[in-house]
Amino acid sequence: MATAKKTTAAPAKKAAAKPAAAAKPAAKKAAPAKAAAPKATAAKKPAAARKPNAAFMKEMTPSATLAAVVGAKPLPRTEVTKKVWDYIKAQNLQDAANRRMINADDKLKAVFGGKAQVSMFEMTKLISDHLK
Repeated sequence: MATAKKTTAAPAKKAAAKPAAAAKPAAKKAAPAKAAAPKATAAKKPAAARKPNAAFMKEMTPSATLAAVVGAKPLPRTEVTKKVWDYIKAQNLQDAANRRMINADDKLKAVFGGKAQVSMFEMTKLISDHLK
């Protein structure tokens, strides 16, 4: 009886080993096909260079209250935002606990509509109200 158990168990192991061996070559063939696809798309990306948005590059005149922070000459929106951030960092106006919040001094309080503290996301909206 003991020999019968060994013979029945042996064919089951061989049968399980054959499908696993057959699956390995199929997996190897699929992997190079996936790797080849990103190379084809990567070659296309440098051909399509990104152009700057003309609306952001248009020079706009700041209001008198905003001019106290960034200057009176016309600047693109991107430069106005950069200059406001330079002012905030020079005056150390970011909140120490939450760096996304800006604590306004007298000049920025006029730009922010009298608010003592605004988030950096709200700040860009408030600044755009002062550009013409």
